[in-house]
Amino acid sequence: MTDIDIDFPTTFDPHKYFPHAIRASMVKNGKLAKHTVGIYFQNIPVDKITGLAAIPYKQAEQLGYFKFDFLHISVLNFLDCFENKDQVRQLLKTNPDWSLLEKTEVVGKLFQLHEHYDILQKVKPKSVQELADVIALIRPGKRHLLKEYLNNRDIVRQELYRKTDNQTYYFKRSHAVAYAMTIILQLHLIKENII
Repeated sequence: MTDIDIDFPTTFDPHKYFPHAIRASMVKNGKLAKHTVGIYFQNIPVDKITGLAAIPYKQAEQLGYFKFDFLHISVLNFLDCFENKDQVRQLLKTNPDWSLLEKTEVVGKLFQLHEHYDILQKVKPKSVQELADVIALIRPGKRHLLKEYLNNRDIVRQELYRKTDNQTYYFKRSHAVAYAMTIILQLHLIKENII
């Protein structure tokens, strides 16, 4: 059993829309504590003192409860900078100024990549796919592929998005491309001094 992650702007409060959802819990310092983003829509037992799920999320998962994680992604807040969806579509068809990825102060503002300037400098992405590859390469289970990737991107790309038996965390290609497109929008806004 796994949970499901949904990305929302930082201002989104799931309890405003789902007041009967039960906040997930975890054990912290021997006590039941609030899970930062998880909630249940199932009828899970509730701790009468804390109002949280009485079963910590790891044990709840083993019992078949399905947790939804409402992730607060601050990068989604910049979407208000666009006038309409057509403007977003047009920008996604336009190459950003890729040289911006050579500036530490720019990379420091980028979604997912802000701590990976070194990998960006080695890969030097010039397309959505190469940027998506960087996002896959920064995952702990795929970092070891960097040198091989630099030697043969097309062949190693297949391995970047493949889950192996011993990996619990890898990145799906569709997610990496979506994140890369978000970063491209950020680059356009940075170039125009909007963010």
